Amino acid sequence: MRLSQLSGKEIIDLEHGERMGMVGQSDLVINEHTGSIESMILPSTSFLGVKKKREALIIPWHAIRKIGPEMMIIELRQRERVRE
Repeated sequence: MRLSQLSGKEIIDLEHGERMGMVGQSDLVINEHTGSIESMILPSTSFLGVKKKREALIIPWHAIRKIGPEMMIIELRQRERVRE
């Protein structure tokens, strides 16, 4: 699968049924020695200015359970946050 095919997909958290964002909004962390993707970093966001702004979120690549035609399902047991 090409990166351009991933960019338009929504990221959904399986455990909470929560929309996390779009793959195209995230940054990829790539292992410079192997070229494999290690994780995605979703930037901090707020929902229509109503919710409190959340910190950036690290999604390990192994947390991805399914990539469908319109969404990517992830399962985060523990959420790692990044201070910006």
